[in-house]
Amino acid sequence: MGDTPLESFINHKNDTGMQCGNYSIDIPELGPGEQYRFHFDATACVGCHCCEVACNEQNGNSADIKWRRVGEMEMGEFPDTLQLFNSMSCNHCIEPECLIGCPTESYIKLDNGIVWHDDPSCIGCQYCTWNCPYEVPVFNPDRGIVTKCHMCVDKLEAGQTPACVQACPGGAIEIEAVNVEQWLAEDMAKEGVAPHLPDISVTKPTTRYTLPEIPEGEEIRVADEHLLKPAHAELPLVFMTVLTQLSVGAFLALFLGQLLFSLGFNLPKPTATMAILAFLPAAIGLSLSALHLGRPGMAMMAMKNWRTSWLSREAIALGAYTGLATLVAGMYLLDIGGFALLFVEALTLAIGIYGIYAQSMIYRIKARPSWNRKSTTKRFFGSGYVGFLLIAMVLLISHGAQGAMVLLGITLLAGMGQALVILEEVMFYRHLDKDDPLYYQYNRSRILLQEHFGKVKKFRIYSLVLFALALPLLAMMFTASGLVSLAIAVLVVATMGALLSELSGRYLFYRTVVPLGLAGNFFVGNQRH
Repeated sequence: MGDTPLESFINHKNDTGMQCGNYSIDIPELGPGEQYRFHFDATACVGCHCCEVACNEQNGNSADIKWRRVGEMEMGEFPDTLQLFNSMSCNHCIEPECLIGCPTESYIKLDNGIVWHDDPSCIGCQYCTWNCPYEVPVFNPDRGIVTKCHMCVDKLEAGQTPACVQACPGGAIEIEAVNVEQWLAEDMAKEGVAPHLPDISVTKPTTRYTLPEIPEGEEIRVADEHLLKPAHAELPLVFMTVLTQLSVGAFLALFLGQLLFSLGFNLPKPTATMAILAFLPAAIGLSLSALHLGRPGMAMMAMKNWRTSWLSREAIALGAYTGLATLVAGMYLLDIGGFALLFVEALTLAIGIYGIYAQSMIYRIKARPSWNRKSTTKRFFGSGYVGFLLIAMVLLISHGAQGAMVLLGITLLAGMGQALVILEEVMFYRHLDKDDPLYYQYNRSRILLQEHFGKVKKFRIYSLVLFALALPLLAMMFTASGLVSLAIAVLVVATMGALLSELSGRYLFYRTVVPLGLAGNFFVGNQRH
């Protein structure tokens, strides 16, 4: 058998001379049920950032890739003030969200408790950077993968402490052994918390904190709360999500048309053109999604962790949906109808609907509050009305008024549903509860929506009303009046405008999310927000 990933890593560092110094310090022996953890003493930290520099030098990272970061907080009024620092790297959690959500199973919880990232199997999807409430995993664009703190496990194996521990002039960082069961049952709620850190119940971190005496009722302010910048645009995902949702909506319209025709209703039979237009957006969208990956050539690896990763489930479901939808288009071209066609269409639609649900669940993560709401699932399904518009337009062009009115009526209802979801979002941010523990993140998302992207937000709302409601209704009126050419022209504009409206809404979705993360994170340039 070959070396394990850990053994290969240690051998490589020994061979290349990267294991520096002779800092043999007694490392605690692990007993049954124990793992290693960090202890951070905030009373000893002076905010010098030596730990960041040492970590980067030890692991060969550039200045903008930080595995350990120092956050800064403050309290009191001048001249009676106090600064509070938090030096944090990976918390080597008991229930790490990065591991659970990783589609390629690139995270391993070692026997000593260290959360290890296996670089060779990483495809650079960066889903773990969203899932981790502490934003510990870091995307390295030069390598096309995510990297993170591994507690200098090679040094631990050699009886040495990690680089950050060795470099700290105040001795504020230590390595300890912790009994996992005792930590969960007794100590985590008392010693595992620090000001402005995420809820410990999310991942059950193991880092122990020693904090200064903080007067009761004293407000601890985040030192960088005046700084706010939008999150990464994620443009490949903007197009991918909207196009796949449009495709499933169009396929639903196709299936309903085929079902009603088969039941003997006086409606036109769907055509191969409609079937091709139903699957084509999904095929384009899935292709574009590879542009989001650091290693696009390894995209198929995203299907590996179907047991726990919603991203894997989405990849499998939407991949199967696109393949089956292509088969349906072929059946139309070959004029294969009857029960066989209906059965394949029903199966394809069911898989597509599950794929969009899985897609929405990718974003229902506690680390990003504005995404982790039921409205995310609603709006993802709601975007399907654009597909209804597309099929209604083709139906009107190929068959005239017959049958178009039925589909336009359904389209109008679907558009109204999406408008109600957006209205719900607007009202939510208008009436935020200041006692909500997530108020800080929600309020910053609100500021981004109103002050940074106010024009885009207005376009999103007004365009949705115009293209999802007003123009489809106008097209219905023209169709009923026999003005089919005008109705077609209106539907062409409505379809293009509705697509643009949904793309703008999805752009806002990505850009205005505010993660939990580490408070007072002034100097971190590596995170994608």
